[in-house]
Amino acid sequence: MLFEDLGLASELGRAVAEQGYSKPTPIQAQAIPAVMKGGDIMAAAQTGTGKTAGFTLPLLHRLSKGEPARNKQVRALVLTPTRELAAQVFDNVQGYSKYLKLRHAVVFGGVKINPQINRLKGGADILVATPGRLLDLHGQGAIRFDKLEVLVLDEADRMLDMGFIHDIKRVLRVLPKQRQNLLFSATFSGEIRGLAKGLLDNPTEIDVSPRNTTVETVRQKLHPVDKARKQKLLSQLILDNGWHQALVFSRTKHGANKLVKQLDKDGIRAAAIHGNKSQNARTKALADFKDGRVQILVATDIAARGIDIDQLPQVVNFDLPNVPEDYVHRIGRTGRAGARGQAVSLVSADEIKQLKDIERLIKKPIPREEVEGFEPEHQLPESGRAGGGQSRGNNGGGGRNRSGGQGRSQGNGQPRGDNSRPRRRRRRPARTESA
Repeated sequence: MLFEDLGLASELGRAVAEQGYSKPTPIQAQAIPAVMKGGDIMAAAQTGTGKTAGFTLPLLHRLSKGEPARNKQVRALVLTPTRELAAQVFDNVQGYSKYLKLRHAVVFGGVKINPQINRLKGGADILVATPGRLLDLHGQGAIRFDKLEVLVLDEADRMLDMGFIHDIKRVLRVLPKQRQNLLFSATFSGEIRGLAKGLLDNPTEIDVSPRNTTVETVRQKLHPVDKARKQKLLSQLILDNGWHQALVFSRTKHGANKLVKQLDKDGIRAAAIHGNKSQNARTKALADFKDGRVQILVATDIAARGIDIDQLPQVVNFDLPNVPEDYVHRIGRTGRAGARGQAVSLVSADEIKQLKDIERLIKKPIPREEVEGFEPEHQLPESGRAGGGQSRGNNGGGGRNRSGGQGRSQGNGQPRGDNSRPRRRRRRPARTESA
């Protein structure tokens, strides 16, 4: 199937072709015709499979046929959990609608509200928003929903995880009863299905992939390492393998800031993105990362929703997430649109519970690989899943091997800029995971 077979307006087909796409992804091939029919939709697909275009393209097709928005009116509302995701969706809307005479806007917190109020005076055919700022604007009379045709909840699972359920219900109360509802997400939990029952009317359900699975194009592995040595191992992997662009996940905002300072000391250009950063700082960090001015972007899970970077080669879990589904979302930042990617996790012994939960969720073990010079004193326990073999000595995958594939020698086990030397350890035979 080609995009031209979906019956989209010619202006949309032209914009899609200019972005280099000719064939829709599975979620797009099913969602676009279903949305164009006008019924409610409940759609699930893995992160990185094109969910955003799955609803923006048919939305734009529908809106191009009607009367444009005027006088603070909104014709289609897209709710997202984070500022970054809102900005990403808005970029998609702008890119695909370049040949259509439609008006769009994006609003979120962390920036001044008055420019957003002024922008909305003429109306918006599509408004992309985070729930809190949307309610603020509505409370000030800056927007009207009497002409609303479509509501989209994007990354609905994350909105519930972040406690937005009450805001969502407040938004629903001010919307017209007659509208099309679209629920899009990477995963659907029981809570999401409960929300859908009260929101959607006889929805078409689309699920193009098994629940909570990882993308096959992402190569996964983990390096057992003591917690105190994670940063030095990360620096070595970056330098030895020449990682020019890697997204690193930290569990906390403080941890993200601390890691950036440590990487900078090792001569590695890094920036942090998390909820305590101003919107301008977050936007600049992301732009610098995309443009190559920053080599490593350290992010928390909430801030990372919406980070969409073509051909991102590397994702690193500096800390394993407490919520196992977040692992799927994290590594879904790489290996997008059929490209190959790699996800590396640095795992210490105290994270065994998180590891077991993740492997139980994805229904397979993550291969283990010790890095010479960083063998942990506190051994990472067996996870209890068969097949997760542990090897020794590879220095990070995708980079050059040293000493016949054994990584750096013991006496050369630290990255540049570190004057300390690792203690020499007697080589141990490789271990194999057992059930």
